[in-house]
Formats: sequence, C-alpha cells, structure tokens
Amino acid sequence: MRFLTRIYRSPLVLHKKICNSSKLVPLILRSRSFSSDSRVGFNDYEKERKSWNVEIPEKFNFASDVIDAWAQREKNGQRSDETPAFWFVYENGDEIKWSFQDLKRETERTANFLESGCGIRRGDNVIVMLPKIPEFWLVNIAAIRIGFILSPASMQLTAKDVSYRLSALKPSCIIAHESATEIFDQVSSSASGLRTKISVSSKSNRIEKAGWVDFHSVIEGVEAKHKCADTKSDESMMIFFTSGTTGNPKMVEHSHSSYGIALADAGKYWQDLTDQNIIWNLSDTGWAKTAYSNLFTPWPWGACVFVHEMRRFSPVLTLEVLSKYPIDTLCAPPLAYRMMVQQDMQKYEFCKLSHCLSAGEALNPEVIKQWITLKGLKIYEGYGQTETVMLTGMFKCLDFKPGSLGKPAPGMDLVIIDENENELGPGCIGEISIRRREKMFGIFKGYKDDPEMTKKKLTEKYFHTGDVGYYDDDGYFWFVGRNDDLINCSGYRIGPFEVESALMEHPAVMEVAVTSSPDEQKGEVVKAFVVLHEDYLMRSELELIKELQEHAKRTTAPYKYPRKIEFMKELPKTTSGKIKRNVLKKKEWRV
Repeated sequence: MRFLTRIYRSPLVLHKKICNSSKLVPLILRSRSFSSDSRVGFNDYEKERKSWNVEIPEKFNFASDVIDAWAQREKNGQRSDETPAFWFVYENGDEIKWSFQDLKRETERTANFLESGCGIRRGDNVIVMLPKIPEFWLVNIAAIRIGFILSPASMQLTAKDVSYRLSALKPSCIIAHESATEIFDQVSSSASGLRTKISVSSKSNRIEKAGWVDFHSVIEGVEAKHKCADTKSDESMMIFFTSGTTGNPKMVEHSHSSYGIALADAGKYWQDLTDQNIIWNLSDTGWAKTAYSNLFTPWPWGACVFVHEMRRFSPVLTLEVLSKYPIDTLCAPPLAYRMMVQQDMQKYEFCKLSHCLSAGEALNPEVIKQWITLKGLKIYEGYGQTETVMLTGMFKCLDFKPGSLGKPAPGMDLVIIDENENELGPGCIGEISIRRREKMFGIFKGYKDDPEMTKKKLTEKYFHTGDVGYYDDDGYFWFVGRNDDLINCSGYRIGPFEVESALMEHPAVMEVAVTSSPDEQKGEVVKAFVVLHEDYLMRSELELIKELQEHAKRTTAPYKYPRKIEFMKELPKTTSGKIKRNVLKKKEWRV
C-alpha cells in the first residue's frame, strides 16, 4: 500500500469555529487552547488540573473527526512522510506502513464491505475475535464509521468463554480469525439472532469454510468511499467483557465520547504524545488496553501506532524489536517488564526508547528499580479500569515515586471512601472512587442488561472502582488490592500488593501472589504463592520459607509477613496476564 505521511510539528490547533464541510479540527480537542507551537505534554500539574475543561459535542465520530481530519492534513501537505500513522511488522519481518490517508481509504473500503456486502447495520452488536493483524484495526475503525457496536474477544478464549459471550451479547455478526471459526461453530446454538459469520484468513492462504464469508475474497473489489454515520456522542460504540477475576465477566458498555473523546487525555498527559512519536503497546486485541493505547490515545495527537505480530509474548523478541525499530514510547503490562528484567539486558541497546509506561495491574517497585538500573529509564504507571478511562498517572511533570499510581488525571475527581461512602483523608485506606458530577466524563454507560450491578457500581455520589488504596500527604495514590482481596488477620487489614512487593525484592522470587488462608486461631492469615528463579529451585524449601518470611518482616510491617508460603511452577492468570488471586483463594478456602 502507498505510504503517505507528513509530520505536522504542532498539536491540533483549536478554534471555536470549524469548517462544517470537512471538520478539519477534531471535535475531540475543541475545548483545548494550544498555541500553534505548543507541545501536547504539560509541565504544571496543578495549573492543568484547575484549568482543565472539555466540551462534549452532541455528535462525534472518531473515524471522521480524527482519522479523516488527519488524512486531510496530509493531503494539504501539513504532515510529512517521515512517520506513518500505523506501522505493522509481521513475525517474518514483512512490514506494512499506512498513512492516515491509507487508513481512511482502507477503513472506508472495509465499512462498505461490512455494511453493503454483509448487511451489518448501525446499532448491531458484533463480536470480533482477531489476533494482532492489520485487519483488526480496519474492522475497529470501520465499525465506528458504520455505527455498529463492536465487542473485541481475546484469541485465548475457550469454547465455554465464547458460548457465554454469544448468549449474553446476542450478536448479529461474528468476525473471527480462521483459527477461531471452529470454536464458534461448536457453540453456535448459543447465538440466537446471528445473521452473518465472517472469517479472516491470510491473503496468501485463503480457507473457504461453509457458512462463513471470507474477508479477503470479497473486499478487494469493494469501493473505497463510504459515508460515515452521524453518531451521537452518547451512542453506544464498544462493549468489553471484564477479565472475570472476581466472577463471570460483565459487559461494559462505552459510548463514542466515553472512549472516543475521553481517552485523548491519556495520550496527552500520561503518554506525552505528539505527531512525531511512535508508540508500541503490547496488549492483546481482546482487552480494553488495546482500545486505550492502540486506537484512542495516540491518533488524536497524530502519533504512530506500532504493532508487532508477536503471536506469543517473548521478552527476548521484545528487547530485539526495541533495539531495531525507532520506537520512543513503550506501554507494557507488569508481566512483560518482570520477564524482561530477567534477561541479559546489557546485550540490548534500545534504538530510540525514552518513555516507558505500565498499566493493567500495579507494578512492583522492585521491577521499576531494576529497569532504571539496567536501562536508565523510569516506568510511569497509569491506573484505570475497563469501565473508565485513565484515573491516575505518574506523569512526567511529577516527582517520581516508584510504585505509586501517581496523581489523579486532570478532569478526574478521585477520592478515598469507607464502606459508608464517607471520604477519608491522607494515609487512610479505603476504596478508590470517583466523585460524581452532573456530567460524568470518561465513565462507561453501564453494565449492559444489568441495571442492578450498574446501580451498585455507580451510586448517586460516587463511581466505585472496587479497588482499595490510599493517598499520601503529597496527593499521590497507592494501590493496596481489590476489595475482596484484603486479608483480615487479628484485626489488621492487609493488602496483598504490599506483601507481594516486599517479597519481589528477594532475589529468589520470580513471581508471587498473596491471598488469605484459613487459620484456627487468627481466622485468616497471609499466604504467599511463590514462583522461584531457576537458581533457587534446588534449595531447601524449609530454609527458603524462613528466609522469605524474615525478609518480609524486614521490608514491610512485621505483622504483614506471610505465615504460609507455597512454591508453585506457575501462577494462574487471566488471558490478559493478570494473576487470578481468586482461584488461589478458593483453593485455600476450598470454596
């Protein structure tokens, strides 16, 4: 495909009046007031918090108001060909580089194919189960152009998972990779109302399957011009299923504004992106973090989305890619950093990396310290949920505190509350919550078909995250654990994350998860499930348990040390890589 990109050195200039015919200035940024030579990042946190403001337009469509706006800038010569909008590298080394004009053309072609050729209509629910291939991005933007509601699914889902999603969402269409079609066929009885099934195979190895429309066999002859839906800002755009760490996954419904507009702030404040940056986000396609950092945070600022096919995460390949390609911004889950610091990092000289980010779950301070020591780069944590956008971040302009979630993002009124919704002061542990306003920004519409759970999560005064933490005297937030992960030992409330972080500082510990365990005298005690480094596998378990317990007593409050320790070959994880503490807890309590 043609590679048409031009760098436009300033962020999108904002005007109160825009051209009605072309909407060259994205509505997503209408309320910002940058000068023509300003940078996207910010240097004064308090000033930005006080001056923050956003106008939510009645109508908004990310495809027309962002992608097409940047495509028009390229056409007008306001963006050079030095940096693509989308850069995809296959495992065999082949590459695709698309400009915003390429993205516009190919996503319009995809929209025509899905709408006219397959009968997908505005408002339809569509499950998309694709790996990291360019077609995933084409389908995402095409969905926004048409106005259908897209629900991404991880390629690691089992037939049972898929059956649950089909019965809960009742999609009218499935778009699946060729390797996943058999799973859908196995559980097709769960899909009432299903009209169309579309398979995506490789262009060189097309596989025709009965009952399935092959994406590449049809799309090549389709016209590349499409009239974008005039979607309302509060209209449903995406449905994500939660990771299911505390029960059955819930359907999180987001609008064109709650993700399409609100996530731009994370690109500005946390990722510090401009149209000259290249960001690589390692998240798999089935999770909200891909919507965050592979769609809605980089493209409003004209940044390049870099993607490596990497079918299975490899710390060595990740380090090689960072050494070969001019990626300056990396966003990775804690698991990726934990695995990379275990490699011989001195062998790798990063090409251009200067900004490292972590999200998905809290990152142990020890890993951050190792990364700084090995590569001289800090890791800036961000905190949000599938139901929200970014809530807090360790921003570049803040004094760096390893292990902290940072401070609330501009526009987020974050508080700590107790079980009676009383707000707590510095140092007090409670639930991290968002104080509600008349018009909420960056919050989901609700749990689809579950008004009771929505009401429980979103009360009259607050949005409840279900996460427990506190903020210090400087206003920095710290993660303690999930509400249902807290351990009550002899009257002390102990968060698993602090104990895990303490144990991670010991050289024997590669991974660890902490839960409660029943005890006759104390009711429950702290138990640690530990995965050891190879060098420690032959050591006496009794000696290691005592050594780790003494280490924990020295590193954190003595009452928090794990009374029980069990060594494991691996820890149970969700398909997104999060540790499933609930599985370990159920095992302990034999629930």
